[in-house]
Amino acid sequence: MSTTLHRYAAFGAALFIGAAGLSACGANDDQSGDGGDSASGGDKTIALLLPESKTTRYEAFDRPLFEAKVKELCSDCGDVLYYNADQDEAKQSQQVDTAISEGASVLVLDPVNGAGAGGMVQTAQDAGAEVIAYDRLIKEADYYMSFDNETVGKMQAQALVDAMGDKGGILMLNGSPDDPNAAQFKAGAHSVLDASGVEILEEYDNPDWSPENAQKFVTDMLSKYDPEQINGVYAANDGQAGGVVAALTGGGFAADALPPITGQDAELAAIQRIIAGEQSMTIYKPIPIEAEKAAEVAVALANSEDVGDTTDYEGVPSFIFDPIVVTSDNVADTVVADEFYSAADICTDEYADACTAAGLS
Repeated sequence: MSTTLHRYAAFGAALFIGAAGLSACGANDDQSGDGGDSASGGDKTIALLLPESKTTRYEAFDRPLFEAKVKELCSDCGDVLYYNADQDEAKQSQQVDTAISEGASVLVLDPVNGAGAGGMVQTAQDAGAEVIAYDRLIKEADYYMSFDNETVGKMQAQALVDAMGDKGGILMLNGSPDDPNAAQFKAGAHSVLDASGVEILEEYDNPDWSPENAQKFVTDMLSKYDPEQINGVYAANDGQAGGVVAALTGGGFAADALPPITGQDAELAAIQRIIAGEQSMTIYKPIPIEAEKAAEVAVALANSEDVGDTTDYEGVPSFIFDPIVVTSDNVADTVVADEFYSAADICTDEYADACTAAGLS
């Protein structure tokens, strides 16, 4: 097996244009029964199973980009069978069974619980299907693809420490304990934070990554700590960062005097908060790189073709991609330059002045 890492620096605008109009709103409206939609395509049927829709990336980007790339590469694959588990592990197991019964020969599976997904993978493999673990590691899968998750945590924590000046107290909001990626983000962040001069006042593992849980946690902490004790917030993703901002501004912090707050996923609202100075940074993981590569590998497997060079990640043939830190200084050079968002998307009336100051308009 080759140990060459697959690194991709940019992606095309064409697929995004097709996807940009989609949103997480109505994410499961076109699903029925166990959540599947689309017709099967015989031996070349491909299924995409995503874990939840509270994180906007899945419905707005991963799904449409994956489906478009499969359609481009494989005219006889039929429509992709699509399922969203809504953060329900039992539901996802049923969806795997449904995908197999519908004839899927390749499953691209982003598990609700990676550590507990081995049974689903075994079921698929016993039926003759191959499984690509998408974005979250499943050690029993045939292939895995994701971004370098520990590096994501390190980048977030280092940005926070740098913004704070190596001192002060922070609140730490991690992702779901059932999400193997969350454990990797957390481990990477701790490797930096524990060696720094910052003090972790309280730490919280958010069971479903929800902004509402994050807001409640920080609101509770504001009744326990004086505001001046909270000098920074590690938020593992942008949804939680939004909850943090809501809690802090609702608890007496001025919007222009918030402590440094991290994030991840480069959500549009987070980019706007960064431009406005309410969030310090986010991690940009160019999703088309991941979604399109997953589609390429899935089509290759459906056609019994070579998937190309991989690297070994915890015993699984893998494709690992590089994350990027986004701050107000490089919004134009990252998400805008890659046409992930346009300046017009970001620079609504509310953010017009901030965009002008950042050189976006």
